[in-house]
Amino acid sequence: MTVAELTGTAELRDRVDRFVRTRVVPYEPVLDAGGPAAAAALAELRDRAREEGLWALPLPAERGGGGLSFAAYAQLAEAEGASDHGPAALGSAPYLDVTMLERHATDRVREEYLAPLVAGTMRTCYAMTEPDAPGTDPLSTGTRAELLPDGSWRITGRKWFTSGAAAADLVTVLARTGGRPGDREGLSLFLVPTGAPGFRVVRELPVLGAAGQYEIELDRVGVPGDHLIGAPGEALSVAGERLALGRTLRCLRWLGQARRAFDLMCARAAERHGSRGPLAEHQLVQQHVFDALLALRTTRPLVHEAVALIAAGQDARTEVGLAKVAAARMLQQVTDSAIQVHGAAGLGPDTPLPGLFRGGRAARILDGPDELHITSVARRVLRGYEPGARTGATSG
Repeated sequence: MTVAELTGTAELRDRVDRFVRTRVVPYEPVLDAGGPAAAAALAELRDRAREEGLWALPLPAERGGGGLSFAAYAQLAEAEGASDHGPAALGSAPYLDVTMLERHATDRVREEYLAPLVAGTMRTCYAMTEPDAPGTDPLSTGTRAELLPDGSWRITGRKWFTSGAAAADLVTVLARTGGRPGDREGLSLFLVPTGAPGFRVVRELPVLGAAGQYEIELDRVGVPGDHLIGAPGEALSVAGERLALGRTLRCLRWLGQARRAFDLMCARAAERHGSRGPLAEHQLVQQHVFDALLALRTTRPLVHEAVALIAAGQDARTEVGLAKVAAARMLQQVTDSAIQVHGAAGLGPDTPLPGLFRGGRAARILDGPDELHITSVARRVLRGYEPGARTGATSG
């Protein structure tokens, strides 16, 4: 980016940060509760985001978005993600879906769905994992898509931990168009309208008590032939591209949430007084502050290294794996320290810390557990040390 672009991004980042802190955060209790009141609050926030010129900043300008590049958006995503509701309020929530469809969907799908998705009048979700298959192994997918004589598809299967499925208009489904579970070939992606006969939300799956994840069933759901995303059998390539982008984006948002917890911890330490003076003078509290700041400062460069490689179109698998594990651990560590400094108040409903901690714990499993990324990165690095291989000591 040029100096002018960086300056503009810094100004945008400040505006996004102010919007999230002063407009979104006060609405969090209502938004967390769901229902009609939450829908009305979200609609009001979206209207304000449009009025302030902050709507859908990373989405394509030709579809009604702000047109920011991923590299530029990465400078804002930390501030936007300080609240779980920030991306939805600011219109960037469908970024992964819009990017995937823009790159891999048919012309008709792009023309029919992209503008409504950017405008916020349609919602999407992504369904990959299944109840009876390890979520880290897409090759075990059992959901099947059958090609019919008229060129359409019929999909049967069950998925779970599908975010926002109850309110979605479209769901991207990983299904088998050939082979058997365990085969690398034969996996395809489909864009499925949730209003199609045979689509059903089975149940909600609270994550450590928080709502938003669902189990869904597809019972012979008919899907038009042009709703195939990419070519048949190309799901792993498309999904891998999406996962790298999505994991990095989550890391940026986790940085924003951790910074929020850090600020709460420091404010508590400075303001809280006991019989032995302010908490900020206690060495053990200072240790929490130091360790949390160290975790934040050492994780941020890892995340932005992954951002730079993805933005340049380079292989970022090692960097994304490092960033994902580091950011998930960092979020849990920082929020845990913030809760400790708050004492009992950090466990109750008067601060966002319980929700931030819950997010940190879930982060170490969702989007691939720590163990998956650790083994994948280590194997990739070790291959570079095999006899005859060229390697840099720490490169992937």
